[in-house]
Amino acid sequence: MCTLLLAYGVHPRYRLILAANRDEFYHRPTSPASYWLDAAKVFAGRDLVHGGTWLGITTSGRLAALTNYRDPHAHGQYGASRGQLVSGFLTEETAVEQYLDRLRGEGGCYRGFNLLLGGADRLYCYSNISRQMIRISPGIHGLSNHLLNTPWPKVVRGKKALARVLAAGEFSTEDLFAILADRTQAPDEQLPDTGVGLELERLLSSIFISSERYGTRSSSILLVDLEGRATFLERSFDMGGANDTGICLDWSR
Repeated sequence: MCTLLLAYGVHPRYRLILAANRDEFYHRPTSPASYWLDAAKVFAGRDLVHGGTWLGITTSGRLAALTNYRDPHAHGQYGASRGQLVSGFLTEETAVEQYLDRLRGEGGCYRGFNLLLGGADRLYCYSNISRQMIRISPGIHGLSNHLLNTPWPKVVRGKKALARVLAAGEFSTEDLFAILADRTQAPDEQLPDTGVGLELERLLSSIFISSERYGTRSSSILLVDLEGRATFLERSFDMGGANDTGICLDWSR
C-alpha cells in the first residue's frame, strides 16, 4: 500500500475514517478482500505470492495496514515479506505494545516499512526506519512511502481533500473514493528525490497511479462509528477495470 489517509477522532459520527490505495505490479497475483479460510476472523485482501496482506480487519476489532518505505539503494539480506507483518498481527491476539516490542527486535529482517496497527480506540504507527512507535493522535494524518505525515505532495493533497470532505458535513463513501482516484501529478519542483529518477518520481507522485505495468491495484475505505460498527469497502483494479467488495462488522458486541 502506498497512500493512506486517516481521520482519527475528529468526526462526530466516526471515530475512525481510513482511505487507502495499494500500488503494485499488475502481474502480481492478488485476491480481493474477503474472509480468510485459514483465519476465519480476518477480513482482508491477500498477496498470493507470500500470503500476507497490506490492510485488514478482524471480527474482534483489530486492524493493521502497511506502506513500504521507498529506498532503492537499501542493501541487505531480507528474508521475510512485509505483508506478513499485517497478517501476523491480525491472526494473533498479542497486545499491540507486545507486538511492536517484538518488531523492534525483528525489524532488520524486513526492508523499510511503516506499520499502522491497533484498533479504532487506540492506534499506533511504527517504522523500522525511524524505529519510533507513535501513538496516533486525534487529527487528519497521511502516510505514503516515507514516514508518517512526511509532506510529500500526494500526502498533503490527500489530507487537504479529506479535510474538505469532512468539513462539508455529511459525506458518502464515493466522496472518499474520489480522493483515492486523484491522478494529479505533482509539479517537478515539488517532487521528492528518493533515488528513482525524475520520470518515476512523477509517476509515483499521484494518489492514484496508472502505468503499463504498475499502478493502484485497490482502493479501500474503512469506517468505524462511535458504536463500534465497522464498514470496509474495497474497489480493486486491474488492466480491465474495477470490482467492488465490502462488508459491515459490529465490533460493539
